[in-house]
Amino acid sequence: MKISALVVDDEPIARHAIVRLLREDTDIELAGECGDGVSAVEAIRSGSPDLVFLDIQMPAITGLDVVATIGAARMPATVFVTAYEQFAVRAFDANAVDYLVKPFARERFADALRRVKARLSAARGNDADQAARIAQALQDLRQRDRYLRRIPVREDERVLLLDVEDIVWIRANRNVVQLHARGKVHELRETMATLATRLDPARFARVHRSAIVNIDRIRAIDPWFNGHHVVTMDNGQQLRMSRYQHETFLRLATLRHEG
Repeated sequence: MKISALVVDDEPIARHAIVRLLREDTDIELAGECGDGVSAVEAIRSGSPDLVFLDIQMPAITGLDVVATIGAARMPATVFVTAYEQFAVRAFDANAVDYLVKPFARERFADALRRVKARLSAARGNDADQAARIAQALQDLRQRDRYLRRIPVREDERVLLLDVEDIVWIRANRNVVQLHARGKVHELRETMATLATRLDPARFARVHRSAIVNIDRIRAIDPWFNGHHVVTMDNGQQLRMSRYQHETFLRLATLRHEG
């Protein structure tokens, strides 16, 4: 049985790469290409493809908006295409949703296509479960979009946009926070408590009243005196973890073990 596939991506190079790989598979029948979310909604509604390769990050109407418009329960089998960092696609992993991270290798594409074929050939009785997984994954991603991805900081006469992934750790100094990143220290006139609410808790954790660390930049966590721990960052900085942050310690240790 032929599988009709629709490819949705606003980047022509990425879209054509997927189309080229699909055309190499005799089980796939190309249903069309879309370069934006509006045409994607129309194509899904009118063509009812079996499979959609759907880019998440598109201007105006995103891949998330496409799913919301169609409805997760009415979406075809979907392989999400994303440029999100690897840590951000844990939402997909947790909900067993197929995805591709740009740039992807031919082997990774083949794996995703193989899995989606297996799902399509299985009994359709699990469609509700798949819809629930898609809805939960997208909810997790929408939650993530609430958090800062870049922070404007002043350097001399310029304003730089600092990627939060470059931040190693953050130190509180009264009503100013110091962002340690790229071998420099940038000051931001904001309280630690306010900034903490705008940082993704999947990436940043408060280890002390005056210190927040980037989980991905931790090198080691070692026991210290009286129930305290010392967190060593990948730039060599050592920070004392408050003994009252025991839950934070357990979460950091778990995340590092899973990584």
